[in-house]
Amino acid sequence: MLENTKTFSSFSVNDLEKAKTFYEKSLGLKVSQSNGMLELESKDGSKTMIYPKPNHEPATFTVLNFAVPDVNKAVDDLVSAGVKFEHYDSEHMKTNAKGIVEEDGSPKIAWFKDPAGNILSVLQEN
Repeated sequence: MLENTKTFSSFSVNDLEKAKTFYEKSLGLKVSQSNGMLELESKDGSKTMIYPKPNHEPATFTVLNFAVPDVNKAVDDLVSAGVKFEHYDSEHMKTNAKGIVEEDGSPKIAWFKDPAGNILSVLQEN
């Protein structure tokens, strides 16, 4: 029934202007604003909608992944733009000093948050 429809993801933030600045300036994405919402456009043409929600609570899972050719370079570039990466040290997941998971058999991945606390990642596809 929906096999021929276009899909896109969306998530909320508590401050649209902070989100717009972060996604444009820190991440370097093309951001447009209309009808009280933001739209992120990736180079491949995929879009993500961000909408304001006064009682926003960030998800406890990754809401947006960015596939990158080199996760180490992406982390370095984002850190130089002021992005702070999450660090994990549990039996299920450990990150290195830069915040990157580099376990055998899994993709290299590093997580960071937007100003609303939403979890994002850069992920190196193998």
